[in-house]
Amino acid sequence: MSSLLTSPLVDLDTGAVIAHPAFVDPGGVLRAAPLPMILELPTRAVLAGAAALTPLHEALRRAGRHPREAILLLAGPCQEHERPLLKVGLDGLRAIGYLYGFTDVGGTGPTLDVVAENAPYLIALDPDVVARIPGDHRAAAVARSVATLARGAGAHLMAPGVEDEAQVAVLRGLGARLAHGPLLAPGPDGRVRVPLPVADDSAASAVLGPRVQELLLPAVTLPEDARAEDAVAAFGEEPTITSVILVDEYQRPTGSLDRSRFLLSFANRYGHALHGSKPARRLADPPRTVPRTTPAVAAMQAAGRDAARVYDDLVVTDELNRCLGIVRVSDLIRQVTALRA
Repeated sequence: MSSLLTSPLVDLDTGAVIAHPAFVDPGGVLRAAPLPMILELPTRAVLAGAAALTPLHEALRRAGRHPREAILLLAGPCQEHERPLLKVGLDGLRAIGYLYGFTDVGGTGPTLDVVAENAPYLIALDPDVVARIPGDHRAAAVARSVATLARGAGAHLMAPGVEDEAQVAVLRGLGARLAHGPLLAPGPDGRVRVPLPVADDSAASAVLGPRVQELLLPAVTLPEDARAEDAVAAFGEEPTITSVILVDEYQRPTGSLDRSRFLLSFANRYGHALHGSKPARRLADPPRTVPRTTPAVAAMQAAGRDAARVYDDLVVTDELNRCLGIVRVSDLIRQVTALRA
């Protein structure tokens, strides 16, 4: 069993757990937490054809889970003559809704060209490379090459087996967003604690306030083709939810549903009949996005550009325009007010 199956996947920028390890037991039962899940899958299972993946699909179906909730992490090499088969298999998984990635890249996993041609969502460094950082300049060079590949392929870079803060500092510098390992394991209170990056104490930073990633709240997301009644159910689960963000298959925001305006559409007698079974995007506004590094003052200025939506949540995105979460304008106001007090 891989160490990945014993620890959560953590976002180094926000400290949020974005996925929990999961597996299908010998009885075909999916063992997974409610959060998005990450499952290791032998590359040979994909190469064996669609029939070999039927137990996985069936386990998710019986558990009431959807492929879009799963990240499949392929383990094992791919031989040159197997490359066409792998591409066909991964195209099929993508069409169903799965996200997928490759593990052990830069070591015992697939070659860099195999990774690049299959457009993964996630690229995981070889654990031995991570273990040798930062003391071994050769390992750092390999990690830098994989990081460059991840940027070029539009994929998240993941670091497995992180054990100390020195590794985190190097990995952040390479652009690694995701990690797991002993350093990031939940404490006795169940919380994950991520070492903070070196603070920016410049005068400009003090004037502009913290970056929005420091004020980030988890976003409630739905697929862009979700029905309006799905969004109603999401709002109904928790009264503090102020927005639902519609995302595409790559988690890029495509629409924003403000709680007050959206539920007002259902307030009259025929609201559910008119909208319930129709796509939620009919009632959505364009998402108001800000990059995760945007300072609070600049985010406030972005919020004020549309007077009709000045208090709508802002959607915080990463470098590839994927949704990281939301920031509430009320939190921005408090931060900016504190700066000027």
